[in-house]
Amino acid sequence: MISSSLNTNPLRNNNKKNHLIPKIGVSGAADMGFLNEDVYLSAKEVGKEIVRQGAILVTGATTGFPYWTAVGCKEESGISVGFSPAASEEEHVSVYRLPVDYMDFIVYTGFGYNGRDLLFTRACDAVIIGPGRIGTLHEFAVCYEDQKPLGILTSNEWETGDLLKVFIEKSHRPNTHVIFDTDPKRLVQRLLDMLPKEKKHNHVYKNDDGFGGSKGDIIL
Repeated sequence: MISSSLNTNPLRNNNKKNHLIPKIGVSGAADMGFLNEDVYLSAKEVGKEIVRQGAILVTGATTGFPYWTAVGCKEESGISVGFSPAASEEEHVSVYRLPVDYMDFIVYTGFGYNGRDLLFTRACDAVIIGPGRIGTLHEFAVCYEDQKPLGILTSNEWETGDLLKVFIEKSHRPNTHVIFDTDPKRLVQRLLDMLPKEKKHNHVYKNDDGFGGSKGDIIL
C-alpha cells in the first residue's frame, strides 16, 4: 500500500525512467539498547539525506536503526521500501514482531533473516552501514563480496566502523567500494557519486524550496 505522503509529494511524477532512481539500503542494529539516544537522531538524519538527495530508502523492514531511518525518510515525504524475513504480514507482525509503519512497500520474502539479507542487499544500488550487531555484519559481508558500494557511518558513540576497518584489513582482499564518513549528508553524496553513470546522473538534489535541482530528468 502506498502512503498518503506519496500522493502529496510535489516531486512525484510518472517518468518512464523512474527505475533509474538510486536505491540506498540502510543496515544497522535492530536493538539499540546498547547505544545512547543520539543514535536516533543520526538514523533519522540518514533517512532524510537519502530523500533530500533524490534516492529511495530500502531497509530490512525491521526495528532499531533501520526503523528510525524510515521515520526520517517519511518526514521528508520520501519512498521507504522494506524486505521482511516473514512470508506474510501476519507472520511479520505476530511472529517476528516487526513494524509495518513508515513503509510504503514491504516485500515478504519468507526466507528468514539470512535469506532476507541477501535479497535486501541485492535490491540496493548502495548500502549504508550504521551501528550494528551480527546481522549488520552479515549484510556488510554480502555487500563486500558483491563489490557493492558501501558507506560506513562512523561515530565515537559506536564501534562498528572500527571493527569493520579491522575486518577489511585482515581480509587481505582489497575493495575500493567502501568509504567511511561521520557525516550523513556527505556519506550519502559520496555513495551516489560511486554509482554507475546512468544512476549517478539521474538523481535529484533538492533546493531549499523542496522542488529540486536535477542532474537529469528523474524526479520522485
